[in-house]
Amino acid sequence: MWAKSKVLLVEDDNAVAKVVSLCLGQDNFEVSVLQRGDGVVTEVRQNPPDVILLDLILPGKDGISICREIRTFSTVPILMLTGKVEEDDRLTGLEAGADDYICKPFSPRELAARIKAVLRRKNPRVTEEILAAGPVTVRPESHTATVGNTFLKLTPNEFELLKILIAQPGNVFERDDLIAKICKSSPGPDRVIDAHIKNLRKKIAEIIPGHNFIRTVYGMGYSFSSPDSGCIMENESLDSVQL
Repeated sequence: MWAKSKVLLVEDDNAVAKVVSLCLGQDNFEVSVLQRGDGVVTEVRQNPPDVILLDLILPGKDGISICREIRTFSTVPILMLTGKVEEDDRLTGLEAGADDYICKPFSPRELAARIKAVLRRKNPRVTEEILAAGPVTVRPESHTATVGNTFLKLTPNEFELLKILIAQPGNVFERDDLIAKICKSSPGPDRVIDAHIKNLRKKIAEIIPGHNFIRTVYGMGYSFSSPDSGCIMENESLDSVQL
């Protein structure tokens, strides 16, 4: 049985909030509900949840703005709840720092499965060796990643992606393989992985400007290039990397 995890549901539709709260409560989750967006950040700071279910359109403040603000101080998993099905809308949420999205209408069982999947990625149960290439180090057991002595603030999906890439420096991972590994509960479009890669590159470059450790292999996928491989593109800016 799953340990009781705290879920913060941000949903302005009272009927949806009641159904979701009831179903997740029966699945051993502790659910608290907010129906406006302007109090979410304060609530997360004062009572950190284990996972956030965040509606895209809310009174007071929209879900994208909330997600971006939370990501300035927390890596709590965020699942976007959205009635929009356009790919660009979903990618906007991922680029803002969301870990997953689920489109309305959805089944309570699917939602519970998504929550459990993202919590498993955040709290890996199997101890693994330290993974390192150059200044980048990943510690799967403690779920931390560093560049030199600086910690990377990564979402669970970003951490999982970096762990996969750095485990085999130089190996080319196809997009479909990465999607299958990262988006286990709900495989998405190829650009989902591209959005995560873009965020990873940006965060690493903020610590070591001018170095792009994640190499694009056009027509195939992505590869982590360690300094020893001679593949670091020191003169290539983030803006020049094609996704």
